[in-house]
Amino acid sequence: MKKLIVTALAAALTLTACSGSDSASSMLRVGTLSDAPPNIFLKDGTYTGFDNELLKDIAAKQNLKLEFAATDFSGLLGQVASGRYDIASSAIAQTDERKKTVDFSAAYDFETMSIQAEQGTPVTDEKGLAGKRVAVIQATVGDHWLTSTVPAAQAVRFPDYAAALTALKTGAVDAYILDQSIAEKNVTDNPDAKLVVVKSFVSDVPHGFAVKKGNADLLGKINEGLKKSIADGTWLKLHRQFLPTVPVPPGFSGGGA
Repeated sequence: MKKLIVTALAAALTLTACSGSDSASSMLRVGTLSDAPPNIFLKDGTYTGFDNELLKDIAAKQNLKLEFAATDFSGLLGQVASGRYDIASSAIAQTDERKKTVDFSAAYDFETMSIQAEQGTPVTDEKGLAGKRVAVIQATVGDHWLTSTVPAAQAVRFPDYAAALTALKTGAVDAYILDQSIAEKNVTDNPDAKLVVVKSFVSDVPHGFAVKKGNADLLGKINEGLKKSIADGTWLKLHRQFLPTVPVPPGFSGGGA
């Protein structure tokens, strides 16, 4: 009888340990945005866009479960560092400064920025931004680019893309610095606003998914899943679906035709 009790207790402890481990790793919290199509946005109650659909495919390939939630970009990396979110998915440019806060996955795309304004604007390139009120999303590459490239411009910082777009449409700002794909979507989705993409420029700054520093296990799973997504053509399929006008970087064509 004593032997049976000991065996039963051991089995129960083993089951509890396994169950606890599974519970702890069963759901990964993903911090993203709700208003930055075509990369990251909320549609019909589902977080989608190129970055989020790619992460979903990576998760499926690596048997990971995801739970998405929206936040402001300016606080996203800090929330990953604090453990509120396990992964950040938001077309995040991997800058040296950000690498001090979080660890990044392998590159899954590269930053392509644009200057956006209304039709008839006198702004034709970055030189024309001097002395102008220019919208940027706080703490993004666009914010850094404007302040470092055109210090004579007046940077007007917004917490999210929707607020910055409203400022441009209402004339509160003269121009807007943002990702090329989002700028092009703004033109399509807001025909009455008569917006134009004045100029686009490709950078060598890679995009990556962010995780808490030191979480090598999760980072390894994301990177392995990304390799599979590129190899089987899923990455290319999603890129064509969401970012058809953005150049495909070398090495990302995978199995796609």
